This record gives sequence, structure tokens and C-alpha cells, in this order.
Amino acid sequence: MNTMNELPRILPSSESCNALVGDVRWSPVKSLWLIVHCTIALVGGFLTFSFDALLVFICTTALTLCLGHSLGMHRLLIHRSYECPKWLDYFFVHLGTLVGMAGPVGMTKTHDLRDWAQRQTDCHTFLRHGESFWRDHWWQLHCDLQLDSPPEFHPEPRIRDDAVYQFMERHWMLQQLPLAILLFAIGGIPYVIWGISARVAVSVIGHWLVGYFAHNSGEIDHIVDGAAVQGRNVKWCAYMTMGESWHNNHHAFPGSAILGVYEDQPDPGWWVLNALLNLGLVWNVITPRDLPPRENLRSVMRHSKSERGMKGPRECPVLSVFQ
Repeated sequence: MNTMNELPRILPSSESCNALVGDVRWSPVKSLWLIVHCTIALVGGFLTFSFDALLVFICTTALTLCLGHSLGMHRLLIHRSYECPKWLDYFFVHLGTLVGMAGPVGMTKTHDLRDWAQRQTDCHTFLRHGESFWRDHWWQLHCDLQLDSPPEFHPEPRIRDDAVYQFMERHWMLQQLPLAILLFAIGGIPYVIWGISARVAVSVIGHWLVGYFAHNSGEIDHIVDGAAVQGRNVKWCAYMTMGESWHNNHHAFPGSAILGVYEDQPDPGWWVLNALLNLGLVWNVITPRDLPPRENLRSVMRHSKSERGMKGPRECPVLSVFQ
């Protein structure tokens, strides 16, 4: 099996290491975490609904998904596609932990294992979202895959030796408490239900749902030859996912800070990142143009890159009004 995966944190543990053979097992902690939040969201949300509580849900969800999951966990922590001050790094990654899926180390390991598996010539259906809709729902949200011969995960010192990251990792579920206390002080139990449980339930289920469609339906502009799985662009949910649903682009340019890489692909996460670049709060932003060519990557677009136009850093139109 091919192990040239461009993922330095994932190393083969032996010659028999593979992404194909393993068992899917129920994960009590993972399953009960989601069930509890879903129950509170459904029952408590119905009993405490108000438009201001709904607004709290919308704002906290947008904040944690954009600054936390997309800019913090994915584009910064995992891919290091830009740099920023350490305080901003910690803030974004903390918001990413608040999404409710895992801590920074757990998110990095899960992401890298799936990426490694999908770049092999074949992989387990768990790792490729290759089962039926409801079976994949059960597997991804309530189970874990135990590979018989998994690779080794070796996070680099900036993750492994960082005391703040390690604290977030050990107490990732408890990271909800400070926000819950703040919401309770402002609006009582309804704000906690909508700002914590409803947000976590929708974010976790939504993350799986987008992942399922991004590996089973949608447009393909680029093909990674030899890979077991091709990502797909799911354009109808680009705004809701802060640009994360341009998954075919991400498979093609995994180190890019821009996910909606073409001008006709909205990427709210990039809009925010570009504004931060204009403010001088981020730097060394990596775009597809900055990445080395991949020999196994080929385009299947109907239009050339020059005709569609690839994005890059530019003056932020919102900030320019105040300058």
C-alpha cells in the first residue's frame, strides 16, 4: 500500500500497516456526549424557545465554526496555512474545541488519519464515508474505527509540547463551562440550552453531514491519481460551512488557507482571514500558488484556472471604508 502521503505526523508502524482492515466499535463517551446534547437541545429547546435564544444559537454557532473550527483547528492548527500571534492562535483553537468534537490533539489525529487513509490505494469504508447514509451516521457519530495495523501518530513539538493545547485536550468537554456560565449570567437556562447544547448538537451532526456529501456527491475539479477517495465540492452549503465544503479543492491543495480557491466559490472563512491579514493580525498566508506542484494531481475542469480566476490576498472592502 502506498504510504507517500505528505503527512509528516502519520508514520507507518510496520510493513503490514494499512488503512483497510479494522473493526468499527461503539464509543460510549462519543455516543453519550452527542445523545445528551441532542436530548437537551430537542426537549429544552422546545420548552425555552425565544427569538433572542435563537439569535444566541446563530451567533455562537457562526463564531465557533468560522473562527474556531475552520480558521483555528483546520487552517491553522492542522495545516499551518498561516501564522498569527500566539494569543490569537490559542483563542481560535479554544473556539474550535467549543465546537464539541474533540480537543486540538484529538482533532489533529482524527484528521490526519483520515487524510492518510484516503490517499492510499484503498481504505476502510469508515474512513471514506463509503456506507449507506444511516449506517455512516451511526458509525461516524457513535463509533470509532480500530485498525488492525494503524500508523503511528507523531505530532510535532509545537502541538505535543504546548501546555495550553494539552490542557484543552485533557479537558475538552469542560471547555464548554466558561461559556455556559457567561450565557447563564446573561440570559439564564434558555441561553445555555441554545448556546451550548443546541449549538454542539447541530455542529457535530452538521460536520458529519457535510463530510458525507463531500465524499459521495458534488463536483470534482481535480483528481488525485492513486488516491482511494476524491473529495467533492458541495457548493450549496459553502456559506453554512464557512467554506469548508469546497472539499475537492482541499484534497487538491491541502496546505492552502483558501478553500474556495476560485472567484466563483464563496469562502466566508477566507473573507475573515483576508480581513485579519489586512489588519496585520495574520501573516505568511499560503495560497494554491504558493504550494509546490503535485505530480499526482490533475485538473478535470471545463475551464482553465486563468479563465475562472484563482483567489489571493487583496484589500478588504469592509476595512477600506474605515481607512
